[in-house]
Amino acid sequence: MGPAGRHAGRDPHALRHAIDQLPDTITYLEMAAKPQRPPLPVPQVRLALMRAEGCTVSFYRYLYAAVGERWLWYMRRGWSDAQLALWLARPEVELSVLYVGGVPAGYFELERLPSGDTELCYFGLIAEFIGRGLGAYFLRAAVEAGWQGATRRLWVHTSAYDHPRALGLYQRAGFQVYRREPVTFDDPRLTGALPPDLAHPMLSPLGATGSAAGAEPAALFNRSPGAID
Repeated sequence: MGPAGRHAGRDPHALRHAIDQLPDTITYLEMAAKPQRPPLPVPQVRLALMRAEGCTVSFYRYLYAAVGERWLWYMRRGWSDAQLALWLARPEVELSVLYVGGVPAGYFELERLPSGDTELCYFGLIAEFIGRGLGAYFLRAAVEAGWQGATRRLWVHTSAYDHPRALGLYQRAGFQVYRREPVTFDDPRLTGALPPDLAHPMLSPLGATGSAAGAEPAALFNRSPGAID
């Protein structure tokens, strides 16, 4: 990205396009073998991890929004109910929900392919359960589930807009980076996929015109630290 600041003579239409297109880096990680590690201490709360068999579209939408909205998860929100129902009905797709004290606290989603590749498609905790020592334990459970059956390779990808400590958590769990890919995407606050007032540490708020108020592309990479466990 170029240096921050306004540049004399820049085409205003090009500037608007640059603001509306958000820069991102997708990091791909993998495991080629199930990690052999001692068990983690069980968090001292009442936990239940349950497979969501026959998950309804409405419950999936709730989980997807509750976990991912603050991290700019938007793609599945554009799927119709029929598309989601078809996806959830696939035998290759598994959804598991973490409950704390009987309340949904997070979920993970796996897709198992005949090749032996299994993707950890989504993983995360609902905001109120971040910072309570659940992250590493929950990810260990997701990895254990991912290696069940005929899995030969377990992989995951993460966005720069995900939790600031997501990448480190995956690496500590045994995933290794094998590719990084720079991409851009339309600001989902402007497309209607996410609320226009959604706050994120890497984003400037939208102004009255619908553009990111005062945003410059380089400023989108300023992040604040946080805790995922």
